[in-house]
Amino acid sequence: MAQITLKSLAHTYSANPKGPEDYAIREMQHVWEQGGAYALLGPSGCGKSTLLNIISGLLEPSDGDILFDDTRVNKLKPEQRNIAQVFQFPVVYDTMTVFENLAFPLRNIGVPEHKVKSKVYEVAEVLELTEQLNRKAKGLSADQKQKVSMGRGLVRDDVSAILFDEPLTVIDPQLKWKLRRKLKQIHKQFNTTMVYVTHDQLEASTFADKIALMYEGQIVQFGTPRELFESPKHTFVGYFIGSPGMNFITPELTDRGLEFEGQLMPVADKMVAHLRQSGITNIKLGIRPEFVHVWTEANDDAFEVTIQDIEDLGTYRIMSFRFGSIPMKARLHEDQKVPDKKARVSFPEQWLKVYADEYLLELPHE
Repeated sequence: MAQITLKSLAHTYSANPKGPEDYAIREMQHVWEQGGAYALLGPSGCGKSTLLNIISGLLEPSDGDILFDDTRVNKLKPEQRNIAQVFQFPVVYDTMTVFENLAFPLRNIGVPEHKVKSKVYEVAEVLELTEQLNRKAKGLSADQKQKVSMGRGLVRDDVSAILFDEPLTVIDPQLKWKLRRKLKQIHKQFNTTMVYVTHDQLEASTFADKIALMYEGQIVQFGTPRELFESPKHTFVGYFIGSPGMNFITPELTDRGLEFEGQLMPVADKMVAHLRQSGITNIKLGIRPEFVHVWTEANDDAFEVTIQDIEDLGTYRIMSFRFGSIPMKARLHEDQKVPDKKARVSFPEQWLKVYADEYLLELPHE
């Protein structure tokens, strides 16, 4: 196990990069603590697989350093880093039995056979593969093969970390939840540093204690699933996390405060004064559908809106409405009365986030 530190790390595939836009990974500082369960989350093309390949040694970074504990490993080959990597498609030897597949990494480094057998049985029990140990791998289902692939990374006690590159993509949806829970159990049992790459926020939230959300080659927020949901540090985090994502309003800074199409938004006077002083012009307000209050009766603090659609999802409903010229959404509780055609909505000040140049703006501590 190891602490993995990315120090001024950057990578480009361009021979002559001219700016940040030419970098797949823009300069970053980041630490994966020893024994942590992390998710590297983001859409396709954001740089997450590139970053994972740099950590594993399949790719050498253009700039910066990778440290395992305090050792620089930039020039070390993958096998010298003691990294186990589980790929999107299972990597197993079809002609070998499950036992032989799990034993292979141990035998490859000269572990005594009695220890090999003990470790293989331990890992097989955790992964529920004991009954398949004598079967040829070619006869296994896709999820069983992926569990064997995971097991090959878990059998070694000396691994610095296990990296998972979208390992459940080929797994049947009904089995994904079970395997995610199994991975969580494995992490608690073996206490190995694990980094799980995915584009699926549910997979990330189920597996990880902390999530690194990537956007355009940068980690725009690193925190717990709750932190990313309740306090997105970047507009992209608000958009990407949650279903549906965050509502955004682009207000104007006027003499009255922050206004949107003549409506004064509930933003603290201190925040408005800070915006005036800073001279920032790219301002957005964001609020999650879960935090929009919907009223069926008149309310002095609420705005009248036009309802466009009510989507019934069983345990809750999503109300789509127009606030002035823009579409927005609110989440209604299962037993909440559904308004008809018109409704009033309010945006509680504590949940209405202010973004300047796409990043969350917080008042300086006094």
